[in-house]
Amino acid sequence: MVAGLNIAVCGAGIGGLSVAILLSRQGHRVTVLDQFDAPKPLGSGLMLQATGLAVLRELGLDREVLALGSRIDRLWGLTTPSNKAVLDVRYSAMRDGLFGLGVQRTMLFDQLYAAAQADGVGFLTSKRVESVDAETGEIGLQTGEYLTGSDLVIDALGVNSPLTRAPKRDLAYGALWATLPWPTGGAFDGAALEQRYEAARKMAGVMPSGRTSRQTPETLTYFWSIRADREDSWRAAPLDPWKEEASSLWPQTESLLAQISSHDQLTFARYRHRTHKTPVSGPRLIHLGDAWHAASPQLGQGANMALLDAFAAAMALRTGSRLADAVMAYKKLRATHVGLYQLMSWLFTPVYQGDGRLMPFLRDHLAAPALRIPPASKLLAAMVSGALGSPLRKLGLSP
Repeated sequence: MVAGLNIAVCGAGIGGLSVAILLSRQGHRVTVLDQFDAPKPLGSGLMLQATGLAVLRELGLDREVLALGSRIDRLWGLTTPSNKAVLDVRYSAMRDGLFGLGVQRTMLFDQLYAAAQADGVGFLTSKRVESVDAETGEIGLQTGEYLTGSDLVIDALGVNSPLTRAPKRDLAYGALWATLPWPTGGAFDGAALEQRYEAARKMAGVMPSGRTSRQTPETLTYFWSIRADREDSWRAAPLDPWKEEASSLWPQTESLLAQISSHDQLTFARYRHRTHKTPVSGPRLIHLGDAWHAASPQLGQGANMALLDAFAAAMALRTGSRLADAVMAYKKLRATHVGLYQLMSWLFTPVYQGDGRLMPFLRDHLAAPALRIPPASKLLAAMVSGALGSPLRKLGLSP
């Protein structure tokens, strides 16, 4: 075991906080650097899969997260106006008891942040990291300051991390997201992520996203697909024409759209694709989560992949005898699974978000019927749950 290191974690997101907790519990001195005055989450609802939940169980946070999240048994999408099912993923097709969990990012962040503080993780706020010397571990800040003394630096700064040279490719489409109260009246399935499509140019979705605490009400996350180059014009235009377009695609969402009175209620998420060939940039710098591998959220794996990376990094340091061996072990533990899901995300993105006609046509007339035939239904459930490539077995985790 590599023991007693000074470790700097750059970025207080899900992956950064998780690896900080795990490494602090191993006896390392861990400090998280964050650019904000106080660490805070960015983004809206997300889906936890069995992979991410397995890591949260190791962190001792799964019970509370399960209590506050919304169990999701099915992913279900229909085209309009035909109401043809072109997405129907049932977790039970893989095994009984398998499910996803819709959560608010704020809730998950709060649980991780509290655990990190309780475990003695240090925090340096208002520190915008600009560079790291991978040989010495020296950290350069935007202010011109330099921080020294880190045996290992973990880059968890996300897809826009300045610590990686891997190019990122901006995808044409992103999405507008809003968290809204769960409505009464049964218009939506409380155990399903539902979507509606018009080809691949339009997509709306509703995902149960649980509560932020035991005292707050149930919520859902509403999202609307939009080209990134049209966000500014959308914000400059009145809301009513967009609401009419959105409700025409999915009439049952009219009651949700009625709650939106300002553009500011919807946050735009820009989707980007990046894959570092290696998560190891030197003897003292490794990349984690979206700083290593970023993709569109079509398969809902982002937070889960970051949690797996965090556990793998801690496992590598726990089982390695030297730091140099540990950082290379980290790569071996995660590279295959990361590569597999990067490829699948790249393939699936134009099927559900894009201006092309061929991919949605093939989806509707060939892929959708074929995927309902065993064993395709089981394979699709394994894909969505993050199980392909057996990442939990490789990390010694039980599902």
